[in-house]
Amino acid sequence: MSYELTLPRASVAGQILQRVTWPRLLAGLTVAALMAYAIVVPLVNVVPLTDVAYQTGAQPPSVAHLFGTDLAGRDLFVRCAYGLRISILVALAGALSAIVIGSAVGVTCGLIGGRFDRWTMRVVDGFNSLPHLLLGIVIAATFRGSLLAIIMVVALTHWPQSARLTRAEMLAVGVRDHYRAAITQGFTRAQLLRYHALPRLANQLSVAFGLLIPHAIWHESTLTFLGLGLPPHQPSLGSLLNLGQQALLTGSWWTLAAPAGLLVVTTVAITTLIKPKEQHHG
Repeated sequence: MSYELTLPRASVAGQILQRVTWPRLLAGLTVAALMAYAIVVPLVNVVPLTDVAYQTGAQPPSVAHLFGTDLAGRDLFVRCAYGLRISILVALAGALSAIVIGSAVGVTCGLIGGRFDRWTMRVVDGFNSLPHLLLGIVIAATFRGSLLAIIMVVALTHWPQSARLTRAEMLAVGVRDHYRAAITQGFTRAQLLRYHALPRLANQLSVAFGLLIPHAIWHESTLTFLGLGLPPHQPSLGSLLNLGQQALLTGSWWTLAAPAGLLVVTTVAITTLIKPKEQHHG
């Protein structure tokens, strides 16, 4: 008599359910709602952002103005939507640029190795030793008020991490038996990269890209809050925070609470959604 070992269907469903925890599910719904908010509100808004109405200035949150109004009478619910949209776009572009630069450096080091690898890693260590905020301030101050400058700040301060990650994965692939066997069979480096390295790198880099987005949002917000980022007429979370802290002196706490709360909720939700689940072993 032979016995066949089969896995119950519930085990597959159970593995899926184990990955979808309540915090992650809530974070996913929050991110979806925030994305819809940042996309839909600017599309349906008919009032120019430059219009002011001082007679309705500094009004607290109400049914008419969910986030209240600023000192110039502008609706903060609408301005925060524009600000979130710009901050997310800057973060996406900056994080993607960092991943592209870092992965290109890491793949090159992994393929070439030797002296090139050692010297390149010294350059990476040099970038890592620089304070991110200080480097960001220098770049943003040089190209003041430029959207491209903020994207450059994010890319140049975060590419070393992805370079190290990519290089480590390339070295891990290089010591595998199937990699060595492929070399003896005459496969080119491009083929090895496509069939052996990229499948491993795709998952790692996608997670790294997602985790970079909250950092990029904070970088943009910090630099713009300090007056080195985007101009005031181009609302972002950083510029709204800057205006909010000025209005705070008049008692208009909501002008600061709205963008600050949006910034915290957005970054925490994205981090919770993207961060790999920790495995605890007893």
